[in-house]
Amino acid sequence: MTDQTHFELPPEMRSMAETSFKQARDAFEKLLGNAQAAAGSLEEHGATMRAGAKDLSTKALSFAEANVQAALNYAQSLVHAKDLSEVMRLHGEYVQAQMKALADQAGEMGQIVHRAAMDATTPKH
Repeated sequence: MTDQTHFELPPEMRSMAETSFKQARDAFEKLLGNAQAAAGSLEEHGATMRAGAKDLSTKALSFAEANVQAALNYAQSLVHAKDLSEVMRLHGEYVQAQMKALADQAGEMGQIVHRAAMDATTPKH
């Protein structure tokens, strides 16, 4: 009898998957660089941009980067999984880590929005 919970990706498929992950990472890094350049350009040309909006966009960009990196790392770890139990363990760890990260991120975004609202309603002398 064969162990049906054990599986192995053929070397060609593993190589193709790793190449795809590398291309996805490279494309993401290029996109991120372009987004950061655009955000910098907006800052230079938009002198009236409020500090709260800047903080919010900076945080959103950093959270997006972290979440995409986590997803890419998770997907790549699945390529190297040796059996179904490892896939399930990796999935559980990823979901748990992402739920915590999303809760933390939501809290930080809420604080930034609260600060910006307080700044907007505080009279300037």
